[in-house]
Amino acid sequence: MQPKDRICAAVDFPSWSAAEPFARAVAPEVGMLKVGLELFVAEGPPVVRAAAALGKPVFLDLKLHDIPNTVEGAARSAAASGASLLTVHASGGAEMVRAAVRGAGPGVRVLAVTVLTSLDAAALAAIGLAGPPEDAVVRLAKLAVGAGAGGLVCSPHEVAAVRAAVGAGPLLVIPGVRPAGAARGDQARVATPAEAVRAGADVLVIGRPLREGGDPAAAARAIAGTL
Repeated sequence: MQPKDRICAAVDFPSWSAAEPFARAVAPEVGMLKVGLELFVAEGPPVVRAAAALGKPVFLDLKLHDIPNTVEGAARSAAASGASLLTVHASGGAEMVRAAVRGAGPGVRVLAVTVLTSLDAAALAAIGLAGPPEDAVVRLAKLAVGAGAGGLVCSPHEVAAVRAAVGAGPLLVIPGVRPAGAARGDQARVATPAEAVRAGADVLVIGRPLREGGDPAAAARAIAGTL
Protein backbone atom coordinates (compact mmCIF):
# COMPACT_ATOMS: atom_id res chain seq x y z
CA MET A 1 0.00 0.00 0.00
CA GLN A 2 1.39 3.39 -0.98
CA PRO A 3 1.29 6.04 1.76
CA LYS A 4 -1.34 8.11 -0.06
CA ASP A 5 -3.63 5.07 -0.23
CA ARG A 6 -3.93 5.18 3.55
CA ILE A 7 -5.59 8.61 3.42
CA CYS A 8 -9.37 8.92 3.24
CA ALA A 9 -10.37 12.52 2.57
CA ALA A 10 -13.48 13.57 4.48
CA VAL A 11 -15.69 15.43 2.02
CA ASP A 12 -17.64 17.20 4.74
CA PHE A 13 -19.57 19.99 3.07
CA PRO A 14 -23.22 21.10 3.06
CA SER A 15 -23.72 20.45 -0.68
CA TRP A 16 -22.04 18.75 -3.63
CA SER A 17 -21.59 22.11 -5.34
CA ALA A 18 -19.48 23.20 -2.36
CA ALA A 19 -17.74 19.83 -2.07
CA GLU A 20 -16.90 19.08 -5.68
CA PRO A 21 -13.89 21.43 -6.12
CA PHE A 22 -12.30 20.00 -2.99
CA ALA A 23 -13.07 16.40 -3.96
CA ARG A 24 -11.67 16.83 -7.47
CA ALA A 25 -8.50 18.47 -6.17
CA VAL A 26 -7.75 15.93 -3.48
CA ALA A 27 -8.86 12.68 -5.17
CA PRO A 28 -5.58 12.02 -7.05
CA GLU A 29 -3.63 12.30 -3.79
CA VAL A 30 -5.67 9.99 -1.55
CA GLY A 31 -6.94 6.42 -1.44
CA MET A 32 -10.63 7.08 -0.90
CA LEU A 33 -13.28 9.74 -0.31
CA LYS A 34 -15.64 9.87 2.66
CA VAL A 35 -19.22 11.07 2.28
CA GLY A 36 -20.66 11.82 5.69
CA LEU A 37 -24.07 12.45 7.15
CA GLU A 38 -24.34 16.16 6.36
CA LEU A 39 -23.60 15.80 2.66
CA PHE A 40 -25.63 12.61 2.26
CA VAL A 41 -28.72 14.09 3.90
CA ALA A 42 -28.44 17.15 1.67
CA GLU A 43 -27.89 15.32 -1.61
CA GLY A 44 -28.95 11.69 -1.19
CA PRO A 45 -27.55 8.66 -3.05
CA PRO A 46 -26.58 10.63 -6.18
CA VAL A 47 -23.74 12.25 -4.23
CA VAL A 48 -22.17 8.82 -3.67
CA ARG A 49 -22.25 8.19 -7.41
CA ALA A 50 -20.82 11.64 -8.09
CA ALA A 51 -17.94 11.06 -5.68
CA ALA A 52 -17.29 7.57 -7.05
CA ALA A 53 -17.07 9.04 -10.56
CA LEU A 54 -13.82 10.70 -9.46
CA GLY A 55 -12.22 7.26 -9.52
CA LYS A 56 -11.88 6.52 -5.82
CA PRO A 57 -13.80 4.17 -3.50
CA VAL A 58 -16.45 5.97 -1.47
CA PHE A 59 -16.71 5.46 2.28
CA LEU A 60 -20.31 6.22 3.23
CA ASP A 61 -20.11 7.25 6.87
CA LEU A 62 -23.73 7.12 8.06
CA LYS A 63 -23.14 5.35 11.40
CA LEU A 64 -26.41 3.44 11.15
CA HIS A 65 -28.01 2.55 14.50
CA ASP A 66 -31.55 1.18 14.49
CA ILE A 67 -33.45 -2.09 14.74
CA PRO A 68 -31.86 -4.84 12.63
CA ASN A 69 -34.53 -4.92 9.93
CA THR A 70 -34.28 -1.19 9.33
CA VAL A 71 -30.49 -1.27 9.23
CA GLU A 72 -30.51 -4.19 6.81
CA GLY A 73 -32.70 -2.24 4.40
CA ALA A 74 -30.61 0.90 4.76
CA ALA A 75 -27.43 -1.07 4.11
CA ARG A 76 -28.98 -2.56 0.99
CA SER A 77 -29.80 0.94 -0.25
CA ALA A 78 -26.30 2.13 0.56
CA ALA A 79 -24.85 -0.69 -1.52
CA ALA A 80 -27.09 0.28 -4.43
CA SER A 81 -25.75 3.84 -4.25
CA GLY A 82 -22.24 2.67 -5.13
CA ALA A 83 -20.58 2.93 -1.71
CA SER A 84 -17.61 0.65 -1.06
CA LEU A 85 -17.61 1.00 2.73
CA LEU A 86 -20.45 1.73 5.17
CA THR A 87 -20.45 2.47 8.90
CA VAL A 88 -22.81 1.22 11.58
CA HIS A 89 -22.60 1.64 15.36
CA ALA A 90 -21.25 -1.45 17.08
CA SER A 91 -23.36 -0.50 20.10
CA GLY A 92 -26.44 -1.46 18.07
CA GLY A 93 -25.61 -5.04 18.95
CA ALA A 94 -24.45 -8.18 17.20
CA GLU A 95 -27.73 -8.87 15.43
CA MET A 96 -27.83 -5.34 14.01
CA VAL A 97 -24.28 -5.70 12.72
CA ARG A 98 -25.15 -9.05 11.14
CA ALA A 99 -28.19 -7.45 9.50
CA ALA A 100 -26.04 -4.67 8.07
CA VAL A 101 -23.62 -7.19 6.61
CA ARG A 102 -26.51 -9.11 5.00
CA GLY A 103 -28.01 -5.96 3.56
CA ALA A 104 -24.73 -4.56 2.26
CA GLY A 105 -23.83 -7.77 0.45
CA PRO A 106 -20.37 -8.90 -0.62
CA GLY A 107 -19.45 -5.71 -2.46
CA VAL A 108 -19.55 -3.38 0.55
CA ARG A 109 -17.34 -3.61 3.62
CA VAL A 110 -19.28 -2.87 6.81
CA LEU A 111 -17.26 -0.94 9.38
CA ALA A 112 -18.41 -0.89 12.98
CA VAL A 113 -17.90 2.34 14.90
CA THR A 114 -16.79 1.58 18.44
CA VAL A 115 -16.66 4.80 20.51
CA LEU A 116 -16.85 8.22 18.87
CA THR A 117 -13.58 10.14 18.95
CA SER A 118 -15.39 13.14 20.44
CA LEU A 119 -16.04 11.20 23.67
CA ASP A 120 -13.60 11.06 26.56
CA ALA A 121 -13.83 9.05 29.78
CA ALA A 122 -16.02 11.66 31.49
CA ALA A 123 -18.48 11.75 28.57
CA LEU A 124 -18.66 7.95 28.53
CA ALA A 125 -19.29 7.85 32.27
CA ALA A 126 -22.15 10.32 31.82
CA ILE A 127 -23.94 7.88 29.52
CA GLY A 128 -23.31 4.90 31.77
CA LEU A 129 -20.09 3.47 30.33
CA ALA A 130 -17.71 3.49 33.27
CA GLY A 131 -14.00 2.86 32.87
CA PRO A 132 -11.44 3.98 30.30
CA PRO A 133 -12.57 4.35 26.67
CA GLU A 134 -10.19 1.58 25.61
CA ASP A 135 -12.20 -1.01 27.54
CA ALA A 136 -15.44 -0.11 25.77
CA VAL A 137 -13.70 0.10 22.39
CA VAL A 138 -12.15 -3.35 22.65
CA ARG A 139 -15.37 -4.91 23.92
CA LEU A 140 -17.39 -3.44 21.03
CA ALA A 141 -14.68 -4.31 18.51
CA LYS A 142 -14.78 -7.99 19.46
CA LEU A 143 -18.57 -8.03 19.33
CA ALA A 144 -18.69 -6.43 15.88
CA VAL A 145 -16.02 -8.60 14.29
CA GLY A 146 -17.70 -11.67 15.75
CA ALA A 147 -20.90 -10.55 14.03
CA GLY A 148 -19.20 -10.26 10.64
CA ALA A 149 -18.03 -6.65 10.42
CA GLY A 150 -15.20 -6.32 7.92
CA GLY A 151 -13.56 -3.47 9.74
CA LEU A 152 -13.69 -1.13 12.70
CA VAL A 153 -13.56 2.57 13.45
CA CYS A 154 -11.77 3.67 16.60
CA SER A 155 -9.59 6.52 17.79
CA PRO A 156 -5.80 6.45 17.37
CA HIS A 157 -5.46 5.85 21.10
CA GLU A 158 -7.07 2.40 20.89
CA VAL A 159 -5.60 1.11 17.61
CA ALA A 160 -2.91 -1.08 19.16
CA ALA A 161 -5.30 -2.63 21.68
CA VAL A 162 -7.93 -3.27 19.01
CA ARG A 163 -5.42 -4.81 16.63
CA ALA A 164 -4.22 -7.11 19.40
CA ALA A 165 -7.80 -8.09 20.21
CA VAL A 166 -9.12 -8.78 16.69
CA GLY A 167 -6.01 -9.74 14.73
CA ALA A 168 -4.76 -8.67 11.33
CA GLY A 169 -7.91 -9.30 9.29
CA PRO A 170 -10.29 -6.41 10.02
CA LEU A 171 -9.63 -3.06 8.33
CA LEU A 172 -8.94 -0.41 10.98
CA VAL A 173 -10.18 3.02 9.89
CA ILE A 174 -9.06 5.83 12.14
CA PRO A 175 -10.53 9.32 12.51
CA GLY A 176 -9.22 11.84 15.02
CA VAL A 177 -5.98 12.20 13.07
CA ARG A 178 -4.23 15.56 13.13
CA PRO A 179 -0.80 16.56 11.78
CA ALA A 180 1.61 17.78 14.42
CA GLY A 181 0.59 21.24 15.60
CA ALA A 182 -2.91 21.15 14.09
CA ALA A 183 -5.94 22.13 16.17
CA ARG A 184 -7.92 19.30 17.76
CA GLY A 185 -11.32 20.82 16.97
CA ASP A 186 -14.05 18.70 18.59
CA GLN A 187 -11.90 15.57 18.78
CA ALA A 188 -10.97 14.33 22.25
CA ARG A 189 -8.68 11.39 21.42
CA VAL A 190 -6.23 12.28 18.65
CA ALA A 191 -2.78 11.41 17.26
CA THR A 192 -0.59 12.33 14.31
CA PRO A 193 -0.91 10.31 11.07
CA ALA A 194 2.46 8.63 11.60
CA GLU A 195 1.60 7.68 15.18
CA ALA A 196 -1.70 6.11 14.07
CA VAL A 197 -0.04 4.04 11.34
CA ARG A 198 2.71 2.86 13.68
CA ALA A 199 0.01 1.70 16.11
CA GLY A 200 -1.62 -0.44 13.41
CA ALA A 201 -4.05 1.80 11.50
CA ASP A 202 -4.87 0.86 7.90
CA VAL A 203 -6.79 3.96 6.78
CA LEU A 204 -6.70 7.50 8.20
CA VAL A 205 -9.79 9.70 7.88
CA ILE A 206 -8.61 13.28 7.50
CA GLY A 207 -10.87 16.26 6.97
CA ARG A 208 -10.13 19.69 8.37
CA PRO A 209 -6.34 19.55 7.85
CA LEU A 210 -7.02 18.97 4.13
CA ARG A 211 -9.92 21.40 3.75
CA GLU A 212 -8.63 24.40 5.66
CA GLY A 213 -5.19 25.01 4.17
CA GLY A 214 -6.24 26.27 0.73
CA ASP A 215 -4.47 23.52 -1.23
CA PRO A 216 -5.92 20.11 -0.35
CA ALA A 217 -3.72 18.22 -2.81
CA ALA A 218 -0.55 19.69 -1.33
CA ALA A 219 -1.81 19.02 2.19
CA ALA A 220 -2.50 15.39 1.31
CA ARG A 221 0.95 14.98 -0.21
CA ALA A 222 2.54 16.48 2.90
CA ILE A 223 0.67 14.04 5.16
CA ALA A 224 1.53 11.08 2.93
CA GLY A 225 5.16 12.11 3.19
CA THR A 226 5.08 11.51 6.94
CA LEU A 227 3.81 7.93 6.66
